[in-house]
Amino acid sequence: MTVSVLKELRPVMPILVGASIMLSIGMGVRQSFGLVMPSLTRDIALTISDFAFAMSVQNLAWGFLQPVAGALAVRVGFRPVMVAGSAFYVAGLLLFALADGMALVLLGGGVLVGVALACTASAISLAVGSRAVPAHVRSFVLGAITATGSLGAVVSAPLGQMLTTDIGWRAGLLGFLVLTLGMLPAAWIAGRVDRVALPSTKAGQIGDVSAREALAAAARSLPFLVMTGAYFVCGMQLLFITTHLPSYLAICGMDPTLGAQALGAIAVFNVFGSLFFGWAGGRWNKLALLGGIYIARSFVLAAYFFVPPTQASTLVFASFMGFLWLGVGPLVAGAVAEMFGLRWQAMIQGVAFMSHQLGSFLGAFGGGVLFDALGSYDLAWRLGVAMGLAAGIVQVAFALLGPPPAAPPSEFRPIRA
Repeated sequence: MTVSVLKELRPVMPILVGASIMLSIGMGVRQSFGLVMPSLTRDIALTISDFAFAMSVQNLAWGFLQPVAGALAVRVGFRPVMVAGSAFYVAGLLLFALADGMALVLLGGGVLVGVALACTASAISLAVGSRAVPAHVRSFVLGAITATGSLGAVVSAPLGQMLTTDIGWRAGLLGFLVLTLGMLPAAWIAGRVDRVALPSTKAGQIGDVSAREALAAAARSLPFLVMTGAYFVCGMQLLFITTHLPSYLAICGMDPTLGAQALGAIAVFNVFGSLFFGWAGGRWNKLALLGGIYIARSFVLAAYFFVPPTQASTLVFASFMGFLWLGVGPLVAGAVAEMFGLRWQAMIQGVAFMSHQLGSFLGAFGGGVLFDALGSYDLAWRLGVAMGLAAGIVQVAFALLGPPPAAPPSEFRPIRA
């Protein structure tokens, strides 16, 4: 990024930093929940599928409320939505840490954390970034926000593993709670985006219309519908890995710390992947890049689960998967902004993300059900590979055969006084 662009972004840099920190903490903690699963389920007599169900409810709440949070951001502003979501996160982790049965695991770690993520995670934070920056650097900036958003796991995964191993799973969750307190000031600062003026819309985009009209426009867009369908498989693959990889490694007799190391490797390499795909999305067809990610993930998943894991193979798998992890974020956000404009971006992106979270439900809960029924993860990962290849091939084929995406406008909106 050139010096002139950095100077151009200087007035909105606090907004971008706040959104990045909020996303980093929220996603890092959420991606680390699998580390407490073995000891939590033993301590309060839950099954793996019980825990997986709670995480699946979290993802459903997150997905179904994401369009609502996006619409509220248009009506009341981003700041109230993000600050309230951060407070829900703290409350949810407190209930989660106090759980002595399924009810509080489901309410705290499931419902309340899901509500919090709908108000603070990628759809909202990337919509904040989209509004704050000029269009000619938007894709790269979205990649940078996604990249820094992945760094939370570098802190949360080792912290959670250390506290869980040395003191217990409740201490691990309370450690996560302390981290999430930092989301409150970050959300407040990122809320300055409410003072950034919206640009004028261009041909084919939607502007000052009702939420219902905006949703109807999305429902009529075939590129959006194809992207949303493929996004379902994306969620299925990722949540299967984050929820069940620590358990799979424990079953295979690996060192308990390897799960945290793998999640940390995913987080580190996700930085490079998010930056790369953010940069690439500004130059090539975003929808084709999305399909390529899904295909590549499927090959990596097949290569890892085809043979018994070792420490080296697990870390290599995590590194490759990390590079392909959240690079979808800037591509989906950028594609939605190009298709529909910025006013209703958070809500329409939330609709796509709802599909992603339905896939997450299938990946987390379905993986647990298949394991409880069959005693192994073999069928679960085979299904994940097959569906990922199918989704990626359809997405790439449609992107190459369909019309190229329109070039976004390049005007910059100053912060209003």
